[in-house]
Amino acid sequence: MRQLFTEKEKYDFLLDKLCKAVYNHVEHIFNETIFREVKRMTRSEQKEKRRWDIIKAGLHFFVRKGYEATKISEIAEKAGMSVGLLYHYFESVEALYEALIDIGLSGRSGQYFPEYDNPLDYFSKSAAFAFDAIKRNPFIAEIFLLMNQAEKNPDLPQKFRDKLGQNHVITTSVSLIEEGQRLGIIREGSPASLSIAFWLSIQGYAEMIALHPDTPYPETEWFVDILRAREVKTHD
Repeated sequence: MRQLFTEKEKYDFLLDKLCKAVYNHVEHIFNETIFREVKRMTRSEQKEKRRWDIIKAGLHFFVRKGYEATKISEIAEKAGMSVGLLYHYFESVEALYEALIDIGLSGRSGQYFPEYDNPLDYFSKSAAFAFDAIKRNPFIAEIFLLMNQAEKNPDLPQKFRDKLGQNHVITTSVSLIEEGQRLGIIREGSPASLSIAFWLSIQGYAEMIALHPDTPYPETEWFVDILRAREVKTHD
């Protein structure tokens, strides 16, 4: 009578079982590794989201109540977290306010502004860039408002006042206006006054949008016309 399984068939059967077991074990390890990585990335994203929730909540109260009157508890409540969790991200109201000032100063340094062909093109693209950014994210309009309020607040800690005096776009634009005047594309007049007129017009309009979100958006060339040289008409 023939055996149910030959030795070779037994060997092949056991080898197949072993291979499947090894494959299943490796697949399990691989899946666990992927799961942990996805979970880690999700935690990182959640942490960054919480940080921005705090920043936006802080900005909301700072522009409406002022730096001195804003409490950490109300920021935490608006951000949807406990005060204890908030402290994992910012150690104080002062640290959060400083983070917002740094965001505002990063825009003033010009790092967000596009490349340009000549001085007038710089101001044209800068105005367009600013209002495009505000349209995409109203947060930017409130940053304009925060920076203006901070500059007018004599009771801010000195380190904030020192920061606000750096990289001021009004000052750094003067040399560009002078260059544009030499090229005949920017009107004559005090470069400092022209810089103030241009940037404060944008500042004021951005603040209006922050306070009244239904405000219609302007044509950015209106601001550029403050600087643009006028053609001199001659009569025969």
